[in-house]
Amino acid sequence: MAINSVQDHMHLLIGMRPIQSLSDLIEEIKGSSSKWINEHHLTTTHFNWQRGFGGFSVSTSLVPTVAKYIMNQEEHHRKKSFREEYLELLKENDVDFDERYIFQDPE
Repeated sequence: MAINSVQDHMHLLIGMRPIQSLSDLIEEIKGSSSKWINEHHLTTTHFNWQRGFGGFSVSTSLVPTVAKYIMNQEEHHRKKSFREEYLELLKENDVDFDERYIFQDPE
């Protein structure tokens, strides 16, 4: 439904069937996109995604709002870094996390 990226992260707004596994879907997206990027030599070094991902469900009524947010990433992150925003989102929604495992560099 929406996809956009900035230098250090990307957002995808996707619809899923209830029987789909988010982890399997992200693994497929990362694997196939990494392969394509490397085969087409789009970077000067070997491309890898960072390990892990964040996934959040969105009410159907909020899809247009979230899509607009995703399409305005560059402007939005001039005010607040993605890391700041992500940690804030986790805390606001009482998501347990260990900050040592947030945004590790790819290996």
